[in-house]
Amino acid sequence: MLLRAYSIGLFPMADSANDPELFWVEPEIRGVLPLDRFHVSHSLAKRIRRRPFEIRFDTAFEAVIEGCAKPAPGRPTTWINDKIRSLYAALHRMGYAHSVEAWENDRLVGGLYGVSLGAAFFGESMFSLRTDASKICLVHLVERLRARHFQLLDTQFTTEHLKSFGAVDVPKAEYDLLLARAIASPNLEF
Repeated sequence: MLLRAYSIGLFPMADSANDPELFWVEPEIRGVLPLDRFHVSHSLAKRIRRRPFEIRFDTAFEAVIEGCAKPAPGRPTTWINDKIRSLYAALHRMGYAHSVEAWENDRLVGGLYGVSLGAAFFGESMFSLRTDASKICLVHLVERLRARHFQLLDTQFTTEHLKSFGAVDVPKAEYDLLLARAIASPNLEF
């Protein structure tokens, strides 16, 4: 059911980490990060060249969700409840949910996770315990998606943080066309 929901433009959320229920979200304006217009600032590019973190994929999926669910400065609460953790862990075991992880001295210090379906990747959440860790994970995600010919990187909503990378707001009708095209493609290997 969760994969079907993504394929038609819906995604789940909870009101809080303690709320056992989920609700479906279908925004009228959707956040999208165009892969061909992804922008990395000069300062971030310089930091990435120094390789401050070891980047891994899918080695600590549930730990990434846990990191995303923890309170952080500017985010005292989360929408990631136990049901979401369980559903996305199941999608990960099925090969549809993935994580990008930043490691420092064998300690997870940042990451992001999302869902891959057709030629679309649906970003869910990210966290950072070190400066730029989640940003560097996002850069590696985009590099991977481009290399594998993905067509759509859905960010659900735009934030100032994501806009600095080139994220744009897309009206629902335009998003539906982008989504249909990406979902019609065979599932690409993440």
